[in-house]
Amino acid sequence: MPAPKPHFIRALLKQAPAYASFKQLGHYPDYWWWKVRGEPRRIPHLVKQRTVLEYAQAFGLTTLIETGTYYGEMIAAMARHFRRIYSIELDPRLAQLAQKRFRRYGHVQIIEGDSQQIVPRLLQQVNERCLWWLDAGYCGWSGETGNPGRLGSEFAAILADRNHDHVILMDDADGILDENGSPRLSQVIASIEADYPNRRAAVARNILRITPAGP
Repeated sequence: MPAPKPHFIRALLKQAPAYASFKQLGHYPDYWWWKVRGEPRRIPHLVKQRTVLEYAQAFGLTTLIETGTYYGEMIAAMARHFRRIYSIELDPRLAQLAQKRFRRYGHVQIIEGDSQQIVPRLLQQVNERCLWWLDAGYCGWSGETGNPGRLGSEFAAILADRNHDHVILMDDADGILDENGSPRLSQVIASIEADYPNRRAAVARNILRITPAGP
């Protein structure tokens, strides 16, 4: 079945310079509408922001690395809370918009390119434990299928870092599918805990959370 075409008006709005700010203003109304509807599966961005802050504080993390900048909503929300932020965006237009938007923030770096290639390079560059917010379209955008190989390669690179027990949060956890389009989240969790016994993986509010196992 072909992917549905985005709504014409929304597609037009996305081209406007102020669209990123417009999206930012909508977070609180979206949150309260979500609460009124009984907290359905699709969680609002405000809950994602609070989850990132919760894990940063719990594990004492001051560097955030994000895959999938999109319109920079997470950066805008986290800019005052992290000492350093790296955000990777594949789409050149979105990357350039974010670079322009955050150009005055010396501690924020927007990197244009494929996160599958950039993540291993960042691991060599950033010599500390980081909080990783993986949101690079594993489920696909606008109904299209994401790159199924990207998730595995990024997880492998981050978890293989023996010097730092990074914390990973991945959005849209129920979108992890196999080559036949069947859910495989439970398999991924089991594989992570089997291959990396010093890690624990769990899902809450559709966010996959990979943390050190603890004592």
